[in-house]
Amino acid sequence: MGKAEITIYGAGAFGLSCGYEAAKRGAKVRVIDPHGVGAGSSGGVVGALAPHTPERWNDKKEFQFQSLIMARTHWPDVEALGGVSSGYGRTGRVQAVQNERQLELAHQRATDAEQLWQGHAEWSVYDREAAIARFGAWLPESPTGFWIFDTLSARLNPARACASLAAAIVALGGEIVRDADEQGAVIHASGWHGLRALNAAFGREVGGGVKGQAILLDFDMRDAPQIYAQSLHIIPHKDGTTAIGSTSEREFDHPDDTDELADDLLARAIVAMPQLAHAPEITRWAGVRPRAKSRAPMLGAWPDRAGHFIANGGFKIGFGMAPLAARVLVDVILEDRDEIPEAFRVDASL
Repeated sequence: MGKAEITIYGAGAFGLSCGYEAAKRGAKVRVIDPHGVGAGSSGGVVGALAPHTPERWNDKKEFQFQSLIMARTHWPDVEALGGVSSGYGRTGRVQAVQNERQLELAHQRATDAEQLWQGHAEWSVYDREAAIARFGAWLPESPTGFWIFDTLSARLNPARACASLAAAIVALGGEIVRDADEQGAVIHASGWHGLRALNAAFGREVGGGVKGQAILLDFDMRDAPQIYAQSLHIIPHKDGTTAIGSTSEREFDHPDDTDELADDLLARAIVAMPQLAHAPEITRWAGVRPRAKSRAPMLGAWPDRAGHFIANGGFKIGFGMAPLAARVLVDVILEDRDEIPEAFRVDASL
């Protein structure tokens, strides 16, 4: 029969990850996106790969954990094949402990992580002396004098990660085009526009979009951990920039415009980390992330549409979930194996 053929609509995190996984297994891959690689929310600037807390474990948390562990070899392999850096680095994350109740929880989670994270990563609680010795001035203020540091969190540069996946797909013989005919099995991974199309197709709310705004600064802390403070992410990137993000806007008129909410974002970041106050701005970014109604990714066969599949709804955790999400969906298509968690199944999301 020759090579299996797969067409993918959408050149974002999920679509490109599926294309890479399928091409790696010898499939003939065609990715179609009229706007180009990483043109949607996957082409942003933040790139926080942060885990769920190690408690009240469930299939969704386990899936994300396995994908974050998988990322340690996944992204270097992608980079080596295509020759384009993704900006991936497992640099960890620092969070300030805000009160005594959070401190109690932080210690309990450190114990739980020993079991749930299976020795692959640690969740540690640092007092002031230990934190300053480890991180110097790169610390948000802590009312309790304690900080959490986990070694599972990682960072990547979203736009460059998309470019890295695209280069690897091409190196494997695949193609990425703006328009073409479908061939073989079809994966729909077209972000929030795709979710709106699914709403129309199924006659009910499947999902939609949440706008996010972010800022990229010329501030070099490339080897430092990411900071989570003031309900925002501060991400030092490998290229010497630092990203701040992001907002979550359910109502919006202009998907790609930044406004006063970005000003507020920067102000809160400076409160958390005053050393950012005089950092030059490189760019401000806005885009709309796909959010399934179930809040979980949607993976699997399109009901009543033979040969068509859905990979969508990653929202803020898209890049963190994408390596394993692509593997399990490609297993369904190429190997007739169905190990998609119940919470992620398309029919469950409907």
